[in-house]
Parts: sequence; C-alpha cells; structure tokens
Amino acid sequence: MKRLLILGGGTAGTIMANKLAPVLDSSEWQITVVDKSKEHHYQPGYLFIPFGIYTARDVVKSKGDYLPPDVEVIYEDVDVIEPDQNRVKLAGGRVMGYDYLILATGAHISPEETEGLAGEAWHKTVFDFYTLEGATALSRFFRSWEGGRLVINIVEMPIKCPVAPLEFAFLADWFFTEQGLRDKVHIEYVTPLPGAFTKPKASQLLGDFLDRKNIHLTSEYAVGRVDAEEKKIYSWDEREVAYDVLVTVPTNKGDDLIERSGMGDELNFVPTDKKTLRSVNYENVFVLGDATDLPSSKAGSVAHFQADILYENLLAAMEGRPLRSHFDGHANCFIESGFGKGLLIDFNYDTEPLPGKFPLPGVGPFSLLEETKMNHYGKMMFRWVYWNLLLRGAELPIESQMSMAGKRA
Repeated sequence: MKRLLILGGGTAGTIMANKLAPVLDSSEWQITVVDKSKEHHYQPGYLFIPFGIYTARDVVKSKGDYLPPDVEVIYEDVDVIEPDQNRVKLAGGRVMGYDYLILATGAHISPEETEGLAGEAWHKTVFDFYTLEGATALSRFFRSWEGGRLVINIVEMPIKCPVAPLEFAFLADWFFTEQGLRDKVHIEYVTPLPGAFTKPKASQLLGDFLDRKNIHLTSEYAVGRVDAEEKKIYSWDEREVAYDVLVTVPTNKGDDLIERSGMGDELNFVPTDKKTLRSVNYENVFVLGDATDLPSSKAGSVAHFQADILYENLLAAMEGRPLRSHFDGHANCFIESGFGKGLLIDFNYDTEPLPGKFPLPGVGPFSLLEETKMNHYGKMMFRWVYWNLLLRGAELPIESQMSMAGKRA
C-alpha cells in the first residue's frame, strides 16, 4: 500500500487530510498524520485573550475531533526526515516510509534568538501573544496594570499573521480607553519595516490609523538586544526605546525538525516553488502553510488558499500529470481596529490591497480598506467558520486565486 504522510496536524495539515481522505482509494493509499500534540489551537484567537475577549476554552480543542476517522493519526515527535530515502524517523524509534510527503510543520516564536529577551522578565514585564501561555500571562498582567509605557515590537520579518501586532496596538487603545486608563498609557509601535505594514498602500492607511489613535510609530528599528533590568530595547545601531511593558513578536522560525533534517533555510523555512507548492529540492515533497519560505503571508487564509492548489497538484503528481494549478500568493485578512470595527485587505504576490467590496462586487457585505462594523463581525464570525468549515476542508465562497471583481484600482 502507498503512503501519503502529512507532518503537522495544525491548520494546513488538517485541511489537507480532510480534502484528500474522501478522494484517495483507501485500498491503495494510507493517509497518515503525525503531530506531537493532541491539542488544536485556533491561533488567531490568541490576539483576543489579553483583552478578556476570549479565554483558552475558545481557542483549544482536540485534534482528533477534526481529522477524518479513516486517517491514521500518530501523536509523536519526529526525530528526522530523510528525504533521499523517502522516510522519517519518529522520536520513539519507528521508521516510516512514504510515497508522498506534505510538510505542514508550521512556525513558532524563538525569543532566545534575541539577546536578553527570554530572561527572568519573560511573561512578567516582557510578553508575547503568539502563544497561549504568553497571551494568558499578559491577560493576568493587564488586569492590575495601572499604566505606563507599552511598547509593541516586531523583532524581524517574516512573522505569522503580519497584521496581528497592529491589531494588538488597536485593541490596546480600545481596552485602556474602556478601562479609563488611556491617558495613562503611552503606546509605541516599533517595527523593522519602513512603515506600519509590508504593502505600501495599506501601510499608509494603517499608519494613519496609528496617528489617529495616538499610537507612536517607530519604523526601521532592528532590535539587537533587550535589557530587561533597565527596561529598554536597543537597536543594532544603539538607538534605545524604554518601556514599562514590552509586548514582543520574537523571531519566527520553522520547526526545528526542518533544521535537523537539513531541508530549510537559515530560519528553518522550506524552499518551496511559489506556484506549485512542491519542494524545490524533492519531487515527492510538498510544502504548505507557515512551513514554506514563500513571499506570502503566514496566515490561516493563505493555508486555506494553498490547500486548494496543493490538492489539485498532488493528485496530478500521483497520476503522473503536469502540475497546472498555480498559487498566486492570495491572502485575505480581517484587521480588528477596536471599538467594534475592523478593516479587510485582500491581496496577492503582485497586487497590493485595493479598496472595494468583498466578496460580491458592489454588494459586499465586507468593505476593503475601509473601517466598518461589518468587517468586525466578519473577524468575530471567522472563529465559527474556522472550526466548522475551514478545518474540515469545506468549499468556501472565496476563490483560491485572488479576483479583481469588486476592487477599485
């Protein structure tokens, strides 16, 4: 029997298992998912935990509830991938061969990459919100904090969900306004980018939002070290920013497994063909989601759009056909802006976010590059869509290829 092996049971791996299980003949193909954790985390929900909007119960469920019953699931760490021999070695010693391999191993924060970041102040006065532990620790801290200098810093790009740090800044503005503390909280947004975001037009719009909300933007700031005792961050050119509370987005890296297996770049992301999603180096290996080195956003919507492309290309590869389905870098992101409103951006490799209506031209109901209550509702409704439709591989009314319909150039 042939084996399709999926390493990683997060968003990308779960979607692919659900899309492929109904179409691959179970008498010919064994689909196996390997993941070290039995918990599935709705990572976009971490953003809301520090502000008391979500709790851990809202973002954590059992992986087994979302994987097809006829898919073999192994909850174990992987020691190493040996792609030249088409096999992986599990931590417990088991060796598994494969005919095709999907790498959906994700990305994680690595605070230890920055001098002084992961020290004694970690989750005391220095926090992340990209992990459940960090988000819940920050929630506890904010309950009794009475104000001071709140610095939100991105150490380096790329990161998972590039708009999330901006959303955190906007929600902090809302939260401390609601608490009656906004005049006691100085919020500073410190980024290595030349502006608020990676795309110039959206960056200008989002930068204007920072100004309107009295959030100070410090751009082109590359953090070299953190002095937790002095409560200061220092750039490589020795510019300093003082803080009372530092909310950091540390260096994001691919899974350590990729480094052990010699399959990644310096940040452990896997070289991937930007159109076909096939590994640059191995014909029977495909890469999906945050594990890729693609110049697209590392976000759940991107994993969803990529999954549609990979589904077609993997079946083509199995049947010896050319890989004709191409990923265009499509990303779609709701941006929570606070006070019950939000924005929406839709873009790809070549096209910046544009104004207009989405997904129906002239109708919406969502507005692109515009702050509306409906966009906020879309952001909040997405959690239901994620658990009930997206993870299960359901067809959603959004094409994997970006459409210009409804957009104004």
